Amino acid sequence: MIELPQRRVALTLLAHPDDAEMFCAGTLIRLADADWEVHIATVAAGDCGSTTLPPHEIAALRKREAITAAGKINAVYHCLDEPDIEVVFDKATNRKVVDLFRRVAPTLVLTHPRHDYMLDHEQVHLLARAASFSYPIPNASTLTLIPGSAIPWLYYCDPVEGRDPYTGKLATPTTYVDISSQLDRKVEMLACHASQRDWLRAHHGMDEYIDAMKRNGGERGRQKGVAYAEAFVHHRGHPFPQSDLLAQLFGEA
Repeated sequence: MIELPQRRVALTLLAHPDDAEMFCAGTLIRLADADWEVHIATVAAGDCGSTTLPPHEIAALRKREAITAAGKINAVYHCLDEPDIEVVFDKATNRKVVDLFRRVAPTLVLTHPRHDYMLDHEQVHLLARAASFSYPIPNASTLTLIPGSAIPWLYYCDPVEGRDPYTGKLATPTTYVDISSQLDRKVEMLACHASQRDWLRAHHGMDEYIDAMKRNGGERGRQKGVAYAEAFVHHRGHPFPQSDLLAQLFGEA
């Protein structure tokens, strides 16, 4: 018999508004439908996400878009307000992330892979991994330790296009989640980020924002014999949970 955690709180810590909707929203939808509490957090504010608006205006717009997208699944959105292209693993940012984890006390964490196409993503990987390990330590934060706080299950989402940026080869997942039935809702969440979708439509002359997400999901789905899937790597380092929680929940190891 599978023993699932009593505390059911999922947290994505990713770099920018729309990253969760691009890489793992299908899984978040399945978790929310299974009565998990879902939090979507970004380290950066998205202030470089426009060629026409100044930083403070596009950051405010992208925050509103992220809140709207999270609301589609009754999730809570958090932003740590670091500037785009300046995300770093340092004491101040690490403190922000540890305190966020302390307030949320996640059971399950989804974040970027170690190798990805831009350094904001790779630095967030380090921040999430560090906070996952340290947040339950009583002296790690002055914030109250929520009962049930423990080192969470930690998973890394696919890199952009599912490919290692150094080799160009497809990344090798440990876990797939079938999101075929959730795709339309994932599209709806991603489309909330209209400032990014409109920019890419103008630049590419096609709805590449949505098409790229579908293309990557379809490629992962074909590997598992389903229409669409999201792929993850389960972190199994000491002393993280060793069982594959996503596979236990959704049966796609």
